[in-house]
Amino acid sequence: MVKKAAALFLVCASMFTWVSCNSTSSRFLYAAIPGTSQIVAYREDPNSGILTQLVGSPITAGPAIESIVIHPSNKFLYAANSGEDDVSLFTISTAGTLTEVTPRTAVGTGPTLLAMDAAGTFLYVGNSGSNSISAFSISASSGALTPVPQTSGQVAPIGVTPINMQVSPSGGILYVTGPSTGIGLSGVIEAFTLNQGVLTALLPTSFFYTGTNPYGLAVSAGGGFLYTANNIDDSISEFAINADDSLSQLANSPFGVQYLGPIALQADKSGKFMFVANQGSSFITGYSVGSNGALTLLTTSPFASAANPSVMAIDPGGDYLFVGNQKTSVIQSFQMNTSTGALTSVNTYPLPSAPTSFAVTSKP
Repeated sequence: MVKKAAALFLVCASMFTWVSCNSTSSRFLYAAIPGTSQIVAYREDPNSGILTQLVGSPITAGPAIESIVIHPSNKFLYAANSGEDDVSLFTISTAGTLTEVTPRTAVGTGPTLLAMDAAGTFLYVGNSGSNSISAFSISASSGALTPVPQTSGQVAPIGVTPINMQVSPSGGILYVTGPSTGIGLSGVIEAFTLNQGVLTALLPTSFFYTGTNPYGLAVSAGGGFLYTANNIDDSISEFAINADDSLSQLANSPFGVQYLGPIALQADKSGKFMFVANQGSSFITGYSVGSNGALTLLTTSPFASAANPSVMAIDPGGDYLFVGNQKTSVIQSFQMNTSTGALTSVNTYPLPSAPTSFAVTSKP
């Protein structure tokens, strides 16, 4: 979700440095491109949602980079390299420059997911090749990762192939979605309590059932509700998060959606709206979020996008939504009406190949 600004910038950089002499914004968006093993970096204009690609971008990343996440300090970016079974650490300069710190950190087989607690104390890596989670503590000063041994060894086996995961706003629970294990069978959410980075299956039960292949996962801004986008049976599951962190499905959940292949969810900053990227179509759908967590389709929905939308992120101000599209390999920016949830297209930006993950700095 990146756009090129019309404004000119005086570039005071070498070919490897992304710096603008007249910097007007400290907001940056980064896109992971596994097909070319690169990261594309943009500066966001907070007044327009326009993205300007930084000088020297894209940069070379780890092999088949799949997922990226930014530390809440905005000083560090982590990248999961599925082609090398490791995680990269990059420092982020005030100008948005990424500099990799080596060596890379080994994890399980086929890392495709990253999740971090809101405090930036622990990083969790979902290893799709070994059906496990690797956990690390994070140095606040250097960003360095230190492995957190699990009760069963260096990684925590989870019994399913992780396809999405998110840490609860409190930092005490890791929710992991897994695919269906056969035709007509439900997907699952597996819940783990987190104690200083150590995963323990939530008791008395850690498994909660969804629709088929829950690729999309989102927790509401207030932390009271959890949602999955079920890609194969074209549905959305809605759950209340109970006091003990277990999940209870809401009435009429899962419910069918009109457009094909819902694959990504994005909650807005206020907690009033939820957006769905429908991979099998060229539409973003928007929903209002009720006080009971129920989703209601917006009357202005759907919103046209480039073909096969699959990745989303929202800017720190909550005014702009960025969407990555697989078929056309572009990022599209939308302005969001914070009162109605309606989306208006701002611009579209080409990428070297299809994106799989976006990360946005949290500075205003």
